[in-house]
Amino acid sequence: MASRSSVRGSCLCGAIRFEVDRFEGPFEQCHCTRCRKASGSAFLAGIVAARADFRWIAGADLVQSYEAPLLHAPPSYVRSFCPRCGGLVPHVPDEAAWIEIPAGLLDDDPGLRPDKHIFVEHKAPWHAPDPSLPALTSDQIRALRSRS
Repeated sequence: MASRSSVRGSCLCGAIRFEVDRFEGPFEQCHCTRCRKASGSAFLAGIVAARADFRWIAGADLVQSYEAPLLHAPPSYVRSFCPRCGGLVPHVPDEAAWIEIPAGLLDDDPGLRPDKHIFVEHKAPWHAPDPSLPALTSDQIRALRSRS
């Protein structure tokens, strides 16, 4: 059972369920072609949490992953999913200090709101990102992350 402060999430069929105690952010809307294809939408909304704040509640043994071929430089692009419904689930390497949770999987309010669009030069031509949020290109997001 979820604690009062934890946020619950699940895959489409509910076979894989998880909880997150706290989200740190960033909460980004990624417009890269891989995230668009993985989400089947204009972008993938992802919110960052510490690995220590994440736990599987059910179905961890079901999680499967796909590692896409490397395009430019590491790290590779990995998407985890439920083999029963095909729905995305968090990719949670044991050694990771931070993980990105697809926000559409959350059943509860994470308490944060999206703070930026990233890889906007790859946005779908039929979608206009929310102009109230910063919109960063690949070069800009890489520069920002290299300072962190």
